[in-house]
Amino acid sequence: MEAKDVVLNDQVQDLINQVNNLYPGKVTVHFIGQLQAGYVRHDQAQQMQVGKDIDIQVADLTAPNYTASHELLHLLMILSGFPQVFFSLTTGNKDLDEQLMIMGTELYDIVSHVVVVSEQKKHGLITPEINDLYLKGVQATLKPEPAERDDEMTLRTLTLLDALVFFGRDDDAINATFTKDYPLSFAAAQKLYDLIMEKPVSSPFTFRRNVVKLFKAFDAQLEAWDLPALHNTEYTTLASVLSKRQLGLKVRQVFELYHSDMHEKTTQRRGYVGFNRSDQQNAFVLPAPKPKEDTPDYYTHIYDLTVDELFRQLKMPYILR
Repeated sequence: MEAKDVVLNDQVQDLINQVNNLYPGKVTVHFIGQLQAGYVRHDQAQQMQVGKDIDIQVADLTAPNYTASHELLHLLMILSGFPQVFFSLTTGNKDLDEQLMIMGTELYDIVSHVVVVSEQKKHGLITPEINDLYLKGVQATLKPEPAERDDEMTLRTLTLLDALVFFGRDDDAINATFTKDYPLSFAAAQKLYDLIMEKPVSSPFTFRRNVVKLFKAFDAQLEAWDLPALHNTEYTTLASVLSKRQLGLKVRQVFELYHSDMHEKTTQRRGYVGFNRSDQQNAFVLPAPKPKEDTPDYYTHIYDLTVDELFRQLKMPYILR
């Protein structure tokens, strides 16, 4: 099958139209190359910003409708007002930053997949054949778990949690396979799955709440295994979902500022993280002021702004409840 021969089905064409109705530029889907890996995985497509337009590039032709629809639904969620993640802090170590961004995005995406997979099922885009290709994708990513815990536990648990979101909790054959090949990490993934499925994702607000819950629970699991925590509640900025009333409140009533050990990326000055008081999640990042502006008044002034005023100044997107 050549890339140019790929014809997307009506359901995917409908999704392209829905996205284009919401997006101010143009969104297109392109198939690049002729690769067919024989499994599906979420790294087989990416969104590229081209000026004002978005090009969804699908680099694997194993299941074009499934893969294209997956990316389109992620985009549709953002355009429909689900909060995004941002990375404004740097540890000063490029490789570590890269790793933390990948992991933070992965955890955020897993909660997004609760919505994405349910929409794909509604549109008939997940078939028994796609189930088989998805399982092959998991097995291509993970080697069976060794007897001793190793440094792949993080990747295994992330991948298996995502697989549970895809297959659900009640597929006996899948559960048996994962329990046999990955006993420890699958047990951990099941616990995390139950936690994020406790309350359904029914709005941007419940979505955000589940992302924060997963950030915290995933770290607790890593620490139980004596592995380094990811600290996504501090490192990753998750857009706020606020009511009209909260927007009118003073910054001090909704957020608290903490001096971070990390630096703000663009200025390279020490970062101040604005944590949401209700769940202690990073909601915005400010660079430390220049030395001559670094006075107690500087912080009093920020705390005295309304949330709306501060977010306008920072050009920080938020979602209205």
